[in-house]
Amino acid sequence: MARILVMIPSGEVYDHDNVRWYRYKDVQSHINHYHNIGDAFVFDSSLKLLNFDKLGVLPIANPNLDDIDRLNEEYDYVFLRGSNYVHKDMRWSQTIEVLKRLKIPVIAFGIGAQAPVKGKIELSEETKTVLRMMADSTTSIGVRGTYSAQVLWDIGIRNVRIVGCPTAFRRNNPNLTIQLQPLDKVRYVGITMRREVSPAYAQDIKRYLTFHRDLVKSLAQRFDVVLMAQGEVEEKKIVFGTPEQKEEAFAALRANKWVSDWYLDETMEKLHRERLFYSDVVADYEDLVQQKDLVLGYRLHGNLMALSNGTPSIYFTYDSRTVEFAETFQIPSFDVFSGKDFSLEEYWDQSLFDKFNRAYHHTYREMRQFLVENGVDTKMVDVMEKVRDPVQKVA
Repeated sequence: MARILVMIPSGEVYDHDNVRWYRYKDVQSHINHYHNIGDAFVFDSSLKLLNFDKLGVLPIANPNLDDIDRLNEEYDYVFLRGSNYVHKDMRWSQTIEVLKRLKIPVIAFGIGAQAPVKGKIELSEETKTVLRMMADSTTSIGVRGTYSAQVLWDIGIRNVRIVGCPTAFRRNNPNLTIQLQPLDKVRYVGITMRREVSPAYAQDIKRYLTFHRDLVKSLAQRFDVVLMAQGEVEEKKIVFGTPEQKEEAFAALRANKWVSDWYLDETMEKLHRERLFYSDVVADYEDLVQQKDLVLGYRLHGNLMALSNGTPSIYFTYDSRTVEFAETFQIPSFDVFSGKDFSLEEYWDQSLFDKFNRAYHHTYREMRQFLVENGVDTKMVDVMEKVRDPVQKVA
């Protein structure tokens, strides 16, 4: 089996291919630090698709370049954990110096581009150089969708394959389908929350937050809900903090004018006190979504975690990333900025999820082909094998 390095990991690995946040038992050590546990979902899911017997980390911040020669001998390839790297503010530390010394392939495993609210995406020469160096080292680069593929095409990178995200395939089930039960049977619902917002990607902050608030409240009136946070400091304090830290968190939220005016009313505060979920362990989210009849909301990987486990999900799109994911996998989605009202009944339609079922099957094949053509020993199933088998003639 392969000996592999990961570039830009997110969390610590345990039991071979499981990921949790660093020092996860010592919550107080990082309770004032924001980290998106969704990045750990991707890391965990990537490992679950690979056969390997040795895993290390490729250092790009303050590396000892003399060690790179040793890594060339001891490892077979590097994979860059899939994330949103392709944007104007990305900083790569000493990646270029490291890649110049590295002789083994560097495989971009489902990376994506982030479009600005206005204008065309601008990339630094550093980012362009890193992407071109990775492309030159491999048969193909794996990107999450057509927008990201176009951005790479525009800087001269042609060997691109659209593969979605490893999180979608973490259960390694090529025959996964979403089958809806009657809506009146739905009881337990997870809502993926993204309270923190920036005008860099959300065109209308008031609409974003008020819609988010009203969605949560309407679902809470109708279903047994859990609010699924992914790492914001205040939400972590509400879940894991001391009584004093919990009240500090609510005070901080009330002091934020956007939040106090457009998001945190009395009902939302009560729901946050009673129904908020957060964990630093990826497996805890998987356990949670398996218990739900529906998961929907603002979080890319929280929603994708649900779909990968056969739980229906609906995306609420608000930027190029969420739109691109929904398009790649044909996930039923609602545009937060459309100005329309959301009706769950309109989306509880098997024909919409059949589009996802088809797109998932296609993208599973593309992800496997991407790994195989780059020489990766993968656990993914060759779904075309039966198609290629010769027809047995009847004697």
